[in-house]
Amino acid sequence: MKIVGVSGTIVGKKTSILVKAVIEEINSIDSSIETKLLDLREYDMQFSDGRSFELYNNDTQRIIEEMSSADAYLIGSPIFNGSIPAPLKNVFDLVKPSIFRHKVMAFVANGGTYQHYLMIENQLKPIAGYLRSHVAPSYVYANCDHYTEDNQIVNTELLNRIHTLAEEIVHMQKVLRSEQQA
Repeated sequence: MKIVGVSGTIVGKKTSILVKAVIEEINSIDSSIETKLLDLREYDMQFSDGRSFELYNNDTQRIIEEMSSADAYLIGSPIFNGSIPAPLKNVFDLVKPSIFRHKVMAFVANGGTYQHYLMIENQLKPIAGYLRSHVAPSYVYANCDHYTEDNQIVNTELLNRIHTLAEEIVHMQKVLRSEQQA
């Protein structure tokens, strides 16, 4: 089983830290699960424009390949102006929608206020629905108060939500896998 975590921004650190925290929890729950962090800050991703796969640069091809080979997804997004950032939307545009069908998709997000969590409900979950993914019932939202000045997650409630989300992802994917093998 392979779970890909996407840090869906090319700026800042908090989203990547949040995605990595969930991935680390997944690994502590079941070390046999392969995990991969796709931190978009580390890729020279081209914009999706309908060209053939071979015509994209190597970094863009690697993103498509990693997403296509995953059994489940952890999507991380900062919230800019009440919305997901363009690089994350671009990832969804690069990958064929059928790749996401019947796979687990979970979400983490971070923003400046407590109210921004609604972006997960109003934007990310509908994307998962369109893609026919199985959405984890929980999600994790963090704001600036949940991090220390050096971007460490210290809020106990947030750490508990991270653990719960990791458990849900692992459980859902194992159940789906067992049903597919039956």
